[in-house]
Amino acid sequence: MDYKKVSIEITPFQEWLREVLTAQLAEIGFDSFVDSPAGFEAYIPESNYHKGQLNEVLNEFSEDFCFDVKSETIEDQNWNEEWEKNYFKPLVVADQCVVRAPFHTEYPKLKYEIVIEPNMAFGTGNHETTSLVLESILQNDMSGKSVLDMGCGTGILGILASMKGAEKITAIDIDKWSYEGSLENARINNIHNLDVKLGDAKLLSTDTYDVIFANIQRNVLLNDLPAYNSVLNAGGTLIMSGFYKEDMSAIKTKAESLGLKDAGFKVKNNWVAYSFTK
Repeated sequence: MDYKKVSIEITPFQEWLREVLTAQLAEIGFDSFVDSPAGFEAYIPESNYHKGQLNEVLNEFSEDFCFDVKSETIEDQNWNEEWEKNYFKPLVVADQCVVRAPFHTEYPKLKYEIVIEPNMAFGTGNHETTSLVLESILQNDMSGKSVLDMGCGTGILGILASMKGAEKITAIDIDKWSYEGSLENARINNIHNLDVKLGDAKLLSTDTYDVIFANIQRNVLLNDLPAYNSVLNAGGTLIMSGFYKEDMSAIKTKAESLGLKDAGFKVKNNWVAYSFTK
């Protein structure tokens, strides 16, 4: 199957906009995404590509942003081989966990091994925010805990929490490809206590959690923090990522206004994972 590769540069670049655009393009048939310094590459089977639909998505933001769009046809090829060669290498986290694809044959043998099908390119662990939260999970006791993963992507965070002994994990994402990918990756890793849901914070109701991960983006976090707090058990931990160091003050102010206590943070290449306790 031939694919259409669409390269999009965003000016001025905003991480949150990249996330919004990839989610919206997934809804019109794009099935793989690769981040670039100022935007991203999006891939879609050529038979499903409609330039008019792409333009409709971009036009929603054209008043505030400019888009440099280039497209080319990629002839049918071994996509797993291309991923392995160009994008997705086995990732080692804190010398305890290796994240790999099913096609990887050479990788270190560590305590935790997570297999991620990379055909979606969401949350393979290579992005700083994902690896930061993975490190936090490795450093915290998950035994018997109830866990919520907001913006679950490939389900990688919930999968590691389960491997570390979490009793039950709820994983929520607004993107249907992430929903389906999380189900598939749970199956691949023999994870049976991961409940994946399609939607957003509106799905939160009476169930409560000991640990919450929210790796999304600044504005969504600020908007949904009250919802997270309402379902976080006393003594529980909320770990948020998806924002820059410059955004920490706003996140901290909002969290503390809800009675949450600062429990420290990690920074990697200016990306932050910020922990709070209740």
